[in-house]
Amino acid sequence: MSLNVSADLIAKAAIDQVEEATFVESIRESLPYAWGIVEQLAFQIHEGNDEWANHAVAPPSEQARAQLLRMMGGDAIRRSTERHFGIKLAFQNCHNVGAFRSDALNSAAYQNFISIRSQILNQTPELKDC
Repeated sequence: MSLNVSADLIAKAAIDQVEEATFVESIRESLPYAWGIVEQLAFQIHEGNDEWANHAVAPPSEQARAQLLRMMGGDAIRRSTERHFGIKLAFQNCHNVGAFRSDALNSAAYQNFISIRSQILNQTPELKDC
């Protein structure tokens, strides 16, 4: 799953830096399923004043799964999305995404979510090939 970028944007990137807002718009348009998940999680955190929010629902299709993997697996994509929403994303498997307040990365919730123990506990047989 790649981002859909215009020939103009590729040409601009070849000669100069691209503004992050332009890149973020490309992410939003290219990965709508993943974007929607992160947008909902960010809303929960910022509007509900929660320390973190979790999405642990299997994607409805392989296309949706690919979008989520692309967003979480691409450093520039993930970091730009995090900055846009003012959150920190954490990822355990093909559908378990956590979003945390940027100022709560020392919290027990974040440390537990990114722990080896939690990663192992999320390796259930039904998720083996996800």
